[in-house]
Amino acid sequence: MTPTLVRHHPRKASTTASVSASTDPAARARDWAEIQERMLVPLYEAVYEHLEVGPDSRVLGLGCGSGLALLMASARGAGVTGVDTDPARIALARERLTPEPDGARAAGAAGAARLVEGGPEEAADPTRARFTMITAFHPIGCTAGDSEGLVPALEAAIPLAERGGAVVLAGWGPPERCSTSAVLRVAARLTDRLRTGGGWRPTRRDDLEDVATRAGLKPDGSGRVACPFGYADVDSAVRGLMSTGLFDAAVRATDPGQVEKEVAEALHAHVRADGAVWMPNVFRYLIARTR
Repeated sequence: MTPTLVRHHPRKASTTASVSASTDPAARARDWAEIQERMLVPLYEAVYEHLEVGPDSRVLGLGCGSGLALLMASARGAGVTGVDTDPARIALARERLTPEPDGARAAGAAGAARLVEGGPEEAADPTRARFTMITAFHPIGCTAGDSEGLVPALEAAIPLAERGGAVVLAGWGPPERCSTSAVLRVAARLTDRLRTGGGWRPTRRDDLEDVATRAGLKPDGSGRVACPFGYADVDSAVRGLMSTGLFDAAVRATDPGQVEKEVAEALHAHVRADGAVWMPNVFRYLIARTR
């Protein structure tokens, strides 16, 4: 089955439509797929190059979102399985990884894709070989408690991998190397103001290692990757950033309109003469191994 990339064309939205998109699951998933997800392509490429992902690879993507990372692994010939609890994002992943009608590749063969709504337990399939690689690409380390759900997810996924299989964790780099940190502080201001918690916090050096250790994994190398965030304009930047979930606590503490207004104001420092928004960032990945 050869994966098919479904091209999405970002829509121009008014402020009112943007606020609606920030609270509508389907619209937010579309904003993630159309605007934000591509910002992490350098991270995906670096990891796949590091681990030499190819036809012998069997990849399980935790929190696979709308499937771009899986699409890139499948293009290298890997067999891919993705799980996500967000039905709207899984639906978009299925669009991207739709098999060809001629059934050129048998189920379970290299390059075949399987998308599952739910948790890692749902990915178990006794008819397939164990995974050689598990990825958790959604970056952690910039909001309070953002790693809490990852440890149990890893613990559930590890039995599905072969012994010594690679487990990839991703996180934000140091705040001083991430221009977007200044914008993410909006979430901290809004949540701290009402003492609700869940806002931005500075990334810690050992965030990824802490998660790996708690999940019973053995760290086996790491790397840093430049992932600049670039947007056509402030409106696209607001929609893209709101789709990440990093401002959800702030939305709960105030309202979508207030959050988007303050995010837009924080973005003005990163607007170029042509109206585009450009924010250099560094992300970090950790390679760990199952025991």
